[in-house]
Amino acid sequence: MYPDLSYLLHDLLGTQTDNWTSIFKTFGLLLACALLAAGWVLKKELIRLESEGKINAIQSNVKSTATKLSDVVTNGFISFLFGLKIPYIIGHLSEFQADPAGVIFSLKGNWPIGLLIGLVVVVYFYLDSKKNPADPAIEEVMLSPHEKTSDIVILAGLSGVIGAKLFSVFENLPALANDPMGVLFSGSGLNVLGGVIVATIVVIWYIRKLKINPWYVMDIGGMGILVGYAVGRLGCQLSGDGDWGVVAAAIPEYWVLPDWMWSYDFPNNVAQSGGLVEGCSQEAYDAAYKKGISEEDRCFTACGIRYCHQLREAVYTTSVFESIFWFGGFLLLWIMRRKIQIAGILFFLYMIYNGIMRFLIEEIRVNDKSNFLGIEMSQAQKISTLFILGGIVGILWLINRDKKNIEIT
Repeated sequence: MYPDLSYLLHDLLGTQTDNWTSIFKTFGLLLACALLAAGWVLKKELIRLESEGKINAIQSNVKSTATKLSDVVTNGFISFLFGLKIPYIIGHLSEFQADPAGVIFSLKGNWPIGLLIGLVVVVYFYLDSKKNPADPAIEEVMLSPHEKTSDIVILAGLSGVIGAKLFSVFENLPALANDPMGVLFSGSGLNVLGGVIVATIVVIWYIRKLKINPWYVMDIGGMGILVGYAVGRLGCQLSGDGDWGVVAAAIPEYWVLPDWMWSYDFPNNVAQSGGLVEGCSQEAYDAAYKKGISEEDRCFTACGIRYCHQLREAVYTTSVFESIFWFGGFLLLWIMRRKIQIAGILFFLYMIYNGIMRFLIEEIRVNDKSNFLGIEMSQAQKISTLFILGGIVGILWLINRDKKNIEIT
């Protein structure tokens, strides 16, 4: 496995593991690639819909002021974050290498420097705003919808991470009660379905604000989510983040793909699950454990590497299965996108496909289940069931509405 870039470079070039390149975490890199893939789909489809005359240019009123209040607040906040985190990261590089997300999304940082830099920037931009004319001119600007692609992707990414985190917190309320700050500001623990739900709500709100027909963007969003999810799940597989299945059955004779795509034991997994990899000293590891040394330092002591665990038994590579299913779903909707004339149906087809596939994959994943309508289901399966029902109801409603519109005309 490649928990970070240093482990990949070690395999390719023979360089040292856990060097400075370890700040580039595999899952984070693939997540960025997932957003880029979804953004490509969004921009491509917006341009197509513009050329077909289905969506129109966006009118935007721009004030001719030198500095806006939003500039003051935004630049001050960003400067505060840089001042808060950068000095801390420089002084605690080993901690940042071990868990970049944990450091970035925590309350750790150099607060005096952060507040000072933020205050200086706010004062500067505030004084600059005083130069603005008392009665600024307003200019009308027409923008093509595809020019808003970056804004939509960033908004979807941020809201998706927040939603994934919130749903994960609600899944584990006892931990929240014991350590609320630690759970809320930890870089770990994300619920993908929660991210999809929150991101969808936020993006629809933004699209309506731009006066773009939300159904067209939802159709595109369904395809974007599928391709982004397919890429993102590769990050789960390559890093070994614990999102794997139960102990796998023997590889069937009909299986023609590489064996690791059926089952794998995830050496050097980022979840630090299982026993020690070959070449480690169990005695040294146990001694470090008794001293209360952190997991990463125990691995260094016993193995000379930061990620030193490997599953004792091979498990289903559910992330690989999901990547295949989700990319297949994307191709299916991509082929159908020009044939379906009712806006919104493509999105509801995505909901049905996503719900069915996620429900099935949960049967071989490691998860907690509870009773729901007399059936033992995981939380993801409950949400998947709602996705399927919502998709069916949505398609029937759109078809019925379209028939009524035709009868009226």
